[in-house]
Amino acid sequence: MVGAQIRAARALIGWTAQELANHSGVGVATIRRAELKPGESGLTSPIAAAITRALEAAGIEFIAENGGGVGVRMRKPAGAA
Repeated sequence: MVGAQIRAARALIGWTAQELANHSGVGVATIRRAELKPGESGLTSPIAAAITRALEAAGIEFIAENGGGVGVRMRKPAGAA
């Protein structure tokens, strides 16, 4: 996970850093530091997992590096074509 993915995911769902902190149980200062760091976020695995779980529960899908770069998108609602 890179910092830009966290920022982009928050933007897609309209959350502030504080709202992500509330949903993930991660400190807002930690989230802000991770978002500002170029490249990899530098988060420990448990903290990255908590942020990922919170964002995925809100409808975010993380896109892995597959030659086109990492990213995020909104997940299609169940049953959507």
